[in-house]
Amino acid sequence: MGSTASTGVGGAMKKFTACKEYVTWFEIPAYDMLRAKAFYDHVYGITMGTSLVGDFAMAYFPTDTGIGGAVVQGPGCLPNDTGALLYLNASVGLDTMLERVVLAGGRVVMGRTLIGGDAGWFALIIDTEGNRLALHERPVAKKAAPAKKQAAAKPAAAKKAPAKKAARKKQ
Repeated sequence: MGSTASTGVGGAMKKFTACKEYVTWFEIPAYDMLRAKAFYDHVYGITMGTSLVGDFAMAYFPTDTGIGGAVVQGPGCLPNDTGALLYLNASVGLDTMLERVVLAGGRVVMGRTLIGGDAGWFALIIDTEGNRLALHERPVAKKAAPAKKQAAAKPAAAKKAPAKKAARKKQ
């Protein structure tokens, strides 16, 4: 459960539960939708579905669960290499994706870089539209060592008490 916080709005205090997941959707701006779609299709090895919504062309990253997003072309969608930085999942392997970025016409501006701790690695790229993005690879979860098998209990064998020898002195 998320933490709770209070906020004062107009003097009134209202309690709310803070979010655990802060990103729900993302959009990557594009000048040329066909070029941008081809770039992400190649880098991820996917086929993005497309649609026209009003004045906007959109190519959707396929997902069944989790966070969704799209490449968007239209009024106000201006690619740039400054501002907020979006980290895209590189679960198929950061090095493989960096090779695909170059083959698809993008640029790698910072190669594989260790974040530290258990956070994994990232790299910075510029896509075909001029957007600066990060690719993030989480470390592979370490598997817990299998529990040691205890030796099977041996049937209780009758233990013989050591024979006591009576020490007698001969007189």
